[in-house]
Amino acid sequence: MLKGKYHSDKIEAGCDEAGRGCLAGSVYAAAVIFPEDYSNDELNDSKQLTEKKRYKLREIVERDALAWAVGVVTPQEIDKINILNASILAMHRAIDQLKVRPEAVIVDGNRFKTYKDPATDNALPHATIVKGDGKYLSIAAASILAKTYRDDYMNKLADEYPQYDWKSNKGYPTRKHRTAIKEHGTTPYHRMSYNLLGDGQLEIDFPE
Repeated sequence: MLKGKYHSDKIEAGCDEAGRGCLAGSVYAAAVIFPEDYSNDELNDSKQLTEKKRYKLREIVERDALAWAVGVVTPQEIDKINILNASILAMHRAIDQLKVRPEAVIVDGNRFKTYKDPATDNALPHATIVKGDGKYLSIAAASILAKTYRDDYMNKLADEYPQYDWKSNKGYPTRKHRTAIKEHGTTPYHRMSYNLLGDGQLEIDFPE
């Protein structure tokens, strides 16, 4: 069973992202605040759930959360600031939209930049938690929202560009996706700073 909160005495938002490793499409992130003492035995890391289960749980999260929001960073922005910074920016954009203002943030992974509340300019305490989407309810919920909303977006793009098989691969570097890039070239949704054809190592600057 996942834990409720990391900061026991604060209104806490859990954050996670989806789409970091993709060759195409925006990166999505979500932030979720649950009520005190909230519990749900079904919530888990979105990667451990079936697609049907993720969408069912998305409805439950949106119903039960005190606040939730989704943030997006475009492929063009990713190319300018790199994917790590873009993932963090997407989380910040999600937090910006929360109708309940958090007093602390917990994030899946091991990298984050301090979030300042725009209204007060106060820096919120945060904790990065490796595999946090399998440990804390709000991060698990955020992983489900980020994943499903990004999947919805990639499915729409797939209608526009069916040759890249985005309905199946959601923009990840599958063989079929890379073959299509070789045959048809790139789209406005491809991340041009990535090694799209897979020849050699992909190098991305990960600042300290």
